[in-house]
Amino acid sequence: QVQLAESGGGLMHAGDSLRLSCAASGRTFSDRAMGWLRQAPGKGREFVASINRSGGITDYADFVKGRFTISRDNAKNMLYLQMNSLVPEDTAVYYCAARAFQDGSNWDKAYDFWGQGTQVTVSS
Repeated sequence: QVQLAESGGGLMHAGDSLRLSCAASGRTFSDRAMGWLRQAPGKGREFVASINRSGGITDYADFVKGRFTISRDNAKNMLYLQMNSLVPEDTAVYYCAARAFQDGSNWDKAYDFWGQGTQVTVSS
């Protein structure tokens, strides 16, 4: 079992940067691959980025490549998403999620545990 809590969302302007954090409880954080997914108003949940257990392998959705960076600190049980060059289309609720496998996934149903989400709103 793992509990996840996102923080760092807010109201931003196009071109701004923002870092989301996800705090994980429990002693199994380093055993789990992690992901960030988002859900925009009126849309389904979509993959943003994932990272494997050790942090050495990452994957990104095409629409965030070169702008977002996922990272983790296993000693602190923390997951991060650095978001640069924000655009209005990035407006969504952002969720961190965990799965009990070595590698991340771009499929939302591959994740077993989810946080409550943090709202990111980007104005033009």
